[in-house]
Amino acid sequence: MSNTLTTIPGLEAGTWAIDPAHSEISFTVRHLMSKVRGVFRDFEGTAVVAADALASTASATIQLASVDTGTKQRDDHLRSSDFFNVDTQPVMTFVSTEPRSVDDGRFVLAGDLTVNGITRSVELALEVLGVEVNGYGQTIAGFEATGEINRKDFGIDFNMPLDSGRLMIGDKVTVALMVQAAKQA
Repeated sequence: MSNTLTTIPGLEAGTWAIDPAHSEISFTVRHLMSKVRGVFRDFEGTAVVAADALASTASATIQLASVDTGTKQRDDHLRSSDFFNVDTQPVMTFVSTEPRSVDDGRFVLAGDLTVNGITRSVELALEVLGVEVNGYGQTIAGFEATGEINRKDFGIDFNMPLDSGRLMIGDKVTVALMVQAAKQA
C-alpha cells in the first residue's frame, strides 16, 4: 500500500452502505458463439472510508440464488451443483485487502473473492464516479468496478464439448459492479 495520503473530493470518512435499488452486480461469459449476461438481484455491502482513502475497506455478500440471466432454465442450472451449488454454498463474498491508487479517481481494489467455498485473490479496476447529495438530503457516492476471473479457479468447471472441438462455455468471466452507496449516520 502506498504511503501517500489520498483523498477523494466529497468522500467523507465513515461507513457507506450499498443501495441495492440503485446498484447492479453483473457478469458476462462466452456461451457458444455469443455471450450470456446476467445479474445478481440480492446483495449487500459496505465500504468503510478512512481519512486516507488507501486505508479504506470494502465488503459485499451476494446471494447466488438471485442469479438472473433472463432464462429460467439456465438460471436453475446455474444454481445447481454444476455451477454455484446454492444448496450448500449460497453466498459469494468479497472482502477488500488493498486499495491502490492508479491515477486521478481510478484505483485498483484487491481483495478476496469466495465462491463455492474457494477463496482467491482478485483485482478490480475501481473508479470513483462522484459524490452528491440526493433529493432526500442523503450523501451518496458512485463507484464502478470491473474485473475478470477464471471460473475454474472457484471449482466451477462444468462444460460440454461441441462438434467443432470447442467448449460450450468460456472460462473467463467479466464482472462489473455499478454501485451507489449512501453515507450512514
